[in-house]
Amino acid sequence: MLIASLHKYTKEFRYNWKLASPLITGMLGHTLVSFVDNVMVGQMGTAELAAVSLGNSFLFIAMSLGIGFSTAITPLVAESDAAGSFEKVQSALKHGVFLCTLMSIGLFGLILLGKPLMSLMNQPTEVVSLALPYLDLVAISLIPLIIFQAFKQLSDGMSKTVFPMYATIIANVVNVFLNYVLIFGKFGFPELGIVGAALGTLISRAAMLVILIVLLKRNQKTAPFLEGLNFRNLEKRMSRKLINLGFPSALQMFFEVALFTAAIWLSGVLGKNAQAANQIALNLASMTFMFAMGLGVTAMIRVGNQKGLRNFAELRRVAQSIFFMGLLFAVGFAIIFMLFRFSLPNLYVNLNDLAQLDDTREVVSSAAALLLLAAIFQISDSIQVMVLGALRGMQDVKIPTLITFVSYWVIGFPVCFYLGQPNMFGGAGIWTGLLVGLTTASVLMYLRFQYLTKKWIINERID
Repeated sequence: MLIASLHKYTKEFRYNWKLASPLITGMLGHTLVSFVDNVMVGQMGTAELAAVSLGNSFLFIAMSLGIGFSTAITPLVAESDAAGSFEKVQSALKHGVFLCTLMSIGLFGLILLGKPLMSLMNQPTEVVSLALPYLDLVAISLIPLIIFQAFKQLSDGMSKTVFPMYATIIANVVNVFLNYVLIFGKFGFPELGIVGAALGTLISRAAMLVILIVLLKRNQKTAPFLEGLNFRNLEKRMSRKLINLGFPSALQMFFEVALFTAAIWLSGVLGKNAQAANQIALNLASMTFMFAMGLGVTAMIRVGNQKGLRNFAELRRVAQSIFFMGLLFAVGFAIIFMLFRFSLPNLYVNLNDLAQLDDTREVVSSAAALLLLAAIFQISDSIQVMVLGALRGMQDVKIPTLITFVSYWVIGFPVCFYLGQPNMFGGAGIWTGLLVGLTTASVLMYLRFQYLTKKWIINERID
C-alpha cells in the first residue's frame, strides 16, 4: 500500500529531473562563479576572502530583487504556452525584458550610492579597503545578469531549460580562465588580485547574456518570440500584471537574501576569520541549495502548466512529487556536510602559507562547526524554496511575501542577532537564527500550499 502510494509521486521523478537538471546545472554555474572567486582569492589570504564576502553581500541584495522580480515572467509564459497563446507569451517577454532592464540600471545605481555604508558597519578596516574596488566592478555585472534572467525566464517557461544551462557553462569556463589570468597575473597580464576576480565576473556575465540570446534566436520554437522585440507599444495591463507578480516575488527573495547578508555583516563584527568561515559555509550551502532552487523553478513551470489546463488535482500531485524528490536530495547533502565538514573548508584556504597558518586553522575549525548547522537547515531551506516555487506557479505571491517577512525578520533575525553576540555563541548563534527562520518559512509555506490546492480542487468539483 505504501509503495503504491509513493509510486504516484516517484513516477514523476524522471520528468522532474529532465526539466530540473539543466536548471540546476545553470544555477550551479552562477554559484560556481562565486566558488571559483572564493577558492582563488582564498589563496591570497583570509582578509581577501572576507573582502569578497563583504563586497558580494551588497551585490546579493540587489541581485535578489532583480532575479526575484524576473521570476514573474515564468508562470505567465508557462500558463500562456499551455493555453496556446503566442501573443501573451511574446507580451510577457517584451514587458519583462523592459522592466528587468530598468530595474538592473536602478539597482546598479543603488549599489554605488550604498558603498559608504561599508565604512559605517563596524567591519575590519583592512577588509573594507579591499572590498570597495572589488564592488565597483562586480556591481556593473548586475546589469547583464538581470537582463539574462528575463530571457532565462522565457526559456524556462517554454520548458527549454537547457539553453540557460549551456550559456552558464560557457560563461563559467570564461570566468575560470579570466580569474586565473587576472587574479594571479598570468600570460603577461598584470596581477590584479580580487579586482581581477571582479573583472572576470563582469566579462563572463556579459558573455552569458549574449550566448543565451543567440541560442534562443536559433531555436525554432523560441525564435519567433524574439523577432521584432522592441520596447514600443508597451501595454499598461501587462506591465501592471508583471509588477503585481514580480514585486512580491522580489520581496520574497530579498527578505531571505537580506537575512543571509545580515549574517555576513554580523560575522564581520566578530572579526575577519569569523567572516571568512561564514563565507566558506555559506558558499558550500549555496551550491547544494541550487538543487532545491532548480526543483523550485521546475515546480513553478509544471504548476503553471497545470494551472493553464485547470487540472488542480494533477497540479497538487505533481508539486508534491517535486517536494518529495527535493527532500531526498536535501537529506543526502546533509549527510555529506556532516561527514566531510573538516575537509571541505580546506578547499578555500592555503594550508602552505605558514605566516597565516594560525588564522587558517581558526577559519577551518569555525567553518566545520557551521557546516553542522548548514547540514540541518538544508532540509528546511529546500522545502521552503520548492513550495515557494509552486505557489509562484499558482500566481499566489502576496501571502507568501508576508510569510517570508515574518519568518526571516520577525523570527529569524532576532535569534541571529541575540545568539550571534561575541559573549553568546558567535557564528554558531548566527546560523542557529538562520535555521529557525528557514524552518518557520518551510512550515508556513507548506500549510499555505495545502490550503490553496484543497480549496481549488473542491471548487473544481463543485463547478
